[in-house]
Parts: sequence; C-alpha cells; structure tokens
Amino acid sequence: MTENFLTHIHTRIEPYQPSYITDEPALPRAAVLLPLYERDGALHVLFTRRSELVEHHKGQISFPGGAHDVTDRDLQHTATRETWEEIGVAEDHIQLVGQLDEMITVSNFLVRPFVGRITVPGPYPFTHSEIEVAEILEVPLDHLRDPANVVAELRHGGGRGGAGQAGADDQDLELPLVGRVDQAHRELVVLPLVFDGTCRHVCVE
Repeated sequence: MTENFLTHIHTRIEPYQPSYITDEPALPRAAVLLPLYERDGALHVLFTRRSELVEHHKGQISFPGGAHDVTDRDLQHTATRETWEEIGVAEDHIQLVGQLDEMITVSNFLVRPFVGRITVPGPYPFTHSEIEVAEILEVPLDHLRDPANVVAELRHGGGRGGAGQAGADDQDLELPLVGRVDQAHRELVVLPLVFDGTCRHVCVE
C-alpha cells in the first residue's frame, strides 16, 4: 500500500512544471526538502522544530533546508546538504521525486522546494543539529490527508504566497507551508517554506 501511494505521489509530482521567480535576482536563495519517510508500514512526512539558537524564526516548525552556500553544486544540493546537517539523513539516502513552485518569503528569501523520499525504511538513525533543530517530528501522512484535520485559510504577508492550509487541532503543528489547490484534479499541491508559519498540514490526494 505504501509503495503504491509513493508511486502515485511520484507520478503526480515528477512531471509537474514548477514556476520560477526571475524578477528578483538580488534576493538570497534558499532550498528546502519535503521528506517522505516510511516507518512501521506507513508513510510519514518529516518536520523539524527550529531551535531557540537560530537567528531567524526561533521555535517554528519547518522542513529541513536553508540558505544556498557558494560551495553547493545547485539548489538541489542545498536542500540535501541542509537535510544532512540538520537531521543526519545522508544525501545518498534521498531520492528526489520532484520540485514545486519557487516562492518569496516574508523574510525575503527566494526558496525552491523539493520533494524527496528517504529510501532507508525506519526507524532511521536521525541525528539532529542541536544548534539548528530542537526536535524532529514524524507525522503520518494519513493524518495530514484526513479532511477533518485540515482547515483552509487565506493569509496575507510580505512574501509571494497563496492560500494556506491550517490544522484543525494540533496547535504545535504550525507548519511552514503554502498550498495551491488544483481544482481540476481536486488536489492540493504543497509548497514548503522554512521561513513562514503560514499553514499546518500537507495533503496529497
């Protein structure tokens, strides 16, 4: 069942043509990874809670990721490098599934989000950076896909985003996501943003 759903996600995201922001060349670049992870026969999404020691957005829930470094091969490498540094997932344990739309955050980073699968089944030996990460959260995708746990909200901010999705219950899960709804396929495509707490749940229908 998990493999079937992973295949479904892959076939939906891999051919997606993401939009790029080309009119803000001066903005600092960043990348994040939306990690899909199998544990106990169920698919999970990994999040991190940012520490109180980081410069920006202390204590927020986020995906692994961060600013592009001049030594990075490209933004995909930025996402996988930051994932290794923040939660200890080796680059060769990540299978990139696809890319989602670029977005500008309220803190003026131009972020490119990637979706990836951790190929080693859980429990994975995560090791988080105590300077950057206070906690790793493994959230079952079934919980995030349950309509009872999702409430649509429209939020406005300094970044270039869209309609968000907020969880109905978990006050801890103020997840930094922005969703774009594909009405033709009744599908929510999720855009992760490390820097903004704009929604709470990710859904792939």
